[in-house]
Amino acid sequence: MTTVETHDYVRAMKHSSKTFSVALAIGIGVLATETLPANASAAVDGKAVFDKNCSVCHSVSPPPKSAPPILPISARYHQRFSSRAEGIKYMADFIKSPSKEKVLADQQAITRFGLMPPIPLSPAELNAVAAWVWDQYTGGSWGPGRGQGRGAGQGDCYQQ
Repeated sequence: MTTVETHDYVRAMKHSSKTFSVALAIGIGVLATETLPANASAAVDGKAVFDKNCSVCHSVSPPPKSAPPILPISARYHQRFSSRAEGIKYMADFIKSPSKEKVLADQQAITRFGLMPPIPLSPAELNAVAAWVWDQYTGGSWGPGRGQGRGAGQGDCYQQ
């Protein structure tokens, strides 16, 4: 090899090495992004989780669909738990694995709607949707209605 050929070969190898390094870094980044949990790179949107997984059965406010509306559920959690973190933890656990022992709704709601099925969400999604539900509380009180709905005044109804 001549000196010029050797110089061209070394330059090509350096370029090839840089290209390989960049390609390797991009490949590792893609693989890492696909294997990390959703909450590692961006926060999970609780409203989006609700819209995708919960809104089929739950409305946000009355009238109910096939499950109690979110506003009275949120109010019950606020009545029961003074700490947002404690309420969200309890709610996320209930969504993951509902049971009659964990229900905060009144017995009439269970009779009317039944017990919800477990919802297969990731821990990040469970926490995000529970936090979103918690944050829907508007500060009003929920108590016996005025007899204007299907419950004839015996169910939970929002009263400001």
